[in-house]
Amino acid sequence: MREEYAIIEALSKEFPVTGLCSLCGVSRSGFYKWKKRGGDPPKDRAKVLRLVQGCHDAHPSHGYRWVHACLKRGDGITVSAEYVRRCFLYLGIRAETRHQRKDRERKARDPYPNLIFSTWETVDRPRQVIVSDMTAFWTRSRYWELALYFDVFTKQIIGRGLTKRRGWPGIYHDGLEQAREEIERSRAEAVGRLEAGSGDICVLHTDQGSVYTSKAYNEIIRESSIVRSCSRAGKPTDNPVNESLNGWIKEELFTDFGLYDKRDWEVEQVVDDYIEWYNAKRPCWSLGYMTPNDFYDAFMAGEVERRDTFAGRVIDPTPKFVREKLARAEADAESNAIGTSELLCFDAGVYVPLKKNSSSVYERDADSSSGVHHCHGEDGKSVYEA
Repeated sequence: MREEYAIIEALSKEFPVTGLCSLCGVSRSGFYKWKKRGGDPPKDRAKVLRLVQGCHDAHPSHGYRWVHACLKRGDGITVSAEYVRRCFLYLGIRAETRHQRKDRERKARDPYPNLIFSTWETVDRPRQVIVSDMTAFWTRSRYWELALYFDVFTKQIIGRGLTKRRGWPGIYHDGLEQAREEIERSRAEAVGRLEAGSGDICVLHTDQGSVYTSKAYNEIIRESSIVRSCSRAGKPTDNPVNESLNGWIKEELFTDFGLYDKRDWEVEQVVDDYIEWYNAKRPCWSLGYMTPNDFYDAFMAGEVERRDTFAGRVIDPTPKFVREKLARAEADAESNAIGTSELLCFDAGVYVPLKKNSSSVYERDADSSSGVHHCHGEDGKSVYEA
């Protein structure tokens, strides 16, 4: 390829470049890129390798782009940054820095403690725990981001922010303002009804997104009764409520409300219509097929049984499904414990039943046809559960 470019360069003063490129079977743009680079890399590759190694030895904290700039500026070597990167690979060198990421203590990483973990089922009243997350979606013509604020107890959506600007923090602030106003209104209503717990704090649980942990965001709730809780980094199981919510809400928006085909000016109205329908008309299985608004009204009217479970919750970082699996394993182990089940001893490729005698010692079953004599006794190593 370089030979073709060199021939075109030599003949370009007498013939059109387009015709020469066509004749040589190369692209015109490729020729001009080659020409802009200043031709071929130097044939003395050993010299370039020595210069790269020397520059790295003198300044080991810098990477190949910086070394490339030094070669071009100080030594007059015209090579690409990619060429220098390959020299780095060939020489087995890389930038050395003191700031490489190392694992740190969890407390140093989490801006707020996790006050929930897997105790979602202990939430016992409205506006006690609010969760929030952002989800993104595409319509036919544009990318959108939607932030929702969700009451864990009543399943109501009490705040939302929507934007077509990627990464705009305003949607989090708008939704939080709406949620804060709704929490204060609900607390005032609870005080008017003399509801127990009306003065309790409200936990706002989110992930560790940059906006959720920012000073400006948390300044909004600094003077309120809202306290912050964050999932652990890289642990989506710490916020399963919102992870699940985002999935089926988008499914309903696109399937039932035709969001994908809406024009830009219609999208916000469709989202608002959906939230109104969701809160007022959508039956919720976990609420006994009541709507979120009806369940909230029923609770405030005293028609829902009161329970006080949240204050006594046991915070455990182990996910609930893991704890349930361990509990089942322990129950199975207890039901099959030594002294309550028949045991088997393995010998000569077969399992031989063992029975406990009057001295509580397991022996080979007399009815067994195997000639096993060494697998009885109190030594647990020679005994296996059935």
